[in-house]
Amino acid sequence: MSEKQYSVLVLCTGNSARSILGEVLFNALGKGKFKAYSAGSRPAGKVNPGALELLQEQGYNTAGLRSKSWDEFAVPGAPEFDFIFTVCDNAAGEACPLWPGKPATAHWGIPDPAHVEGIDARRAAFKRASEQLARRIGLFISLPIEKLDKLALQEKLVEIGQMQD
Repeated sequence: MSEKQYSVLVLCTGNSARSILGEVLFNALGKGKFKAYSAGSRPAGKVNPGALELLQEQGYNTAGLRSKSWDEFAVPGAPEFDFIFTVCDNAAGEACPLWPGKPATAHWGIPDPAHVEGIDARRAAFKRASEQLARRIGLFISLPIEKLDKLALQEKLVEIGQMQD
């Protein structure tokens, strides 16, 4: 019997930095148990070069990454999500599309590294954002998801999002 693969959507307004990091980290750290996607409510149209640089430095594959609208995932034939995470405060406050299947949702706010001034400071901010996301994703993927009822799982998702990094 094969293990269930969970589908994850990571949302941010611009889908250029934090949500892209989340997509890549979920896919890498989830080791096949999770299939992650990312999107934005108002996509920037391109992936932030700082995010691409960091991911490449860390050895992750960045081929095919693109900034896209959450509308792509709200149409017939789109993946049905088990989990949806917002990683920026703006996206958390926006009215999201109605997602089929009633996925579990949580806000995992991460400070925006793209708006940090100065090359070295921005690189450090991207590294910090990646580390915060990796820590939260690591905690999440270690949960016994199939053994938790919906309420207990939702509480765990919120707890992880409220972690002080």
